[in-house]
Amino acid sequence: MTTFFQAVLDGFAQGSIYALLALGFVMIYKATLVISFAQPALMVCGGLFAHHASRVWDIPFWPSLAIAVLCGAVLGMVVERLALRPMVGKPVFTLAIITIGVDIALRVLANRYMGADPRGVTYPNGGRRYEFLGLSISHQRLGLIAVTIVTVIALALFFRYAKTGLAMRATALSQETALAQGIRVGTMFALAWAIAGGLAAIAGTFVAATGAGIEQNTWIIALKALPAIIIGGLDSIPGAVVGGILVGLIESLTAVFQPDVAPWLGNNFALVAPYALMFLILLVKPYGLFGTKEVERV
Repeated sequence: MTTFFQAVLDGFAQGSIYALLALGFVMIYKATLVISFAQPALMVCGGLFAHHASRVWDIPFWPSLAIAVLCGAVLGMVVERLALRPMVGKPVFTLAIITIGVDIALRVLANRYMGADPRGVTYPNGGRRYEFLGLSISHQRLGLIAVTIVTVIALALFFRYAKTGLAMRATALSQETALAQGIRVGTMFALAWAIAGGLAAIAGTFVAATGAGIEQNTWIIALKALPAIIIGGLDSIPGAVVGGILVGLIESLTAVFQPDVAPWLGNNFALVAPYALMFLILLVKPYGLFGTKEVERV
């Protein structure tokens, strides 16, 4: 039983990374109806921003995280302004392809900066572990969970009470109606990308704070946020959080128990498990657990 709860704890921590990335996907989709495939590059760039602040400028971890979030937000706005804004009105498929090009371009630049060596971030007492009820968790993962919870609560309060958050919600519901009410839709698009870039930077910073650090293949981590948003629902912020946690849990539990329970599935089935879960959920809930059903009259 201790093994099970340890796997759940580890999965919840890993799922926090996926939840942050999934929130970025959902933010952009709700505002622009475009699935952004640039999130992996934004995550990598965010981790490199934190690395530069931490290791090159010798700034402590938490200020380095703040710098990474700020730089990630600015990068998100620049991408939206230069690559996406001129294409407003074009088919959504075209915009999605452009985000793939943006992702490749940013990752090429990031790889030139990295070279062959992983780039890490120094986390205070990162190797220290807390023991309770037979379970163990590192200081770094505990910080990740705490930051994710605070971020989700802050976003919920922002969208519920802040005037700008309400304007973003109105834009997500209907861009035409928002324009008629005097809302600057272009500004809301830029803000959505800024928030997505900041969230990706948080995820990238905590990935960089692990032992492996940021390397040229780290962007693959962000692809696991795709089944998370499909599971939770493309347009649901709570769904992004739930989907990210579920993906982390199923990945962790599969890695721990599958080799003994179903060894015939192979040694790396944990990598496939999130997509299998996505397939099973879509069979029952085609729009995801919290996604909005679309009904068209023909």
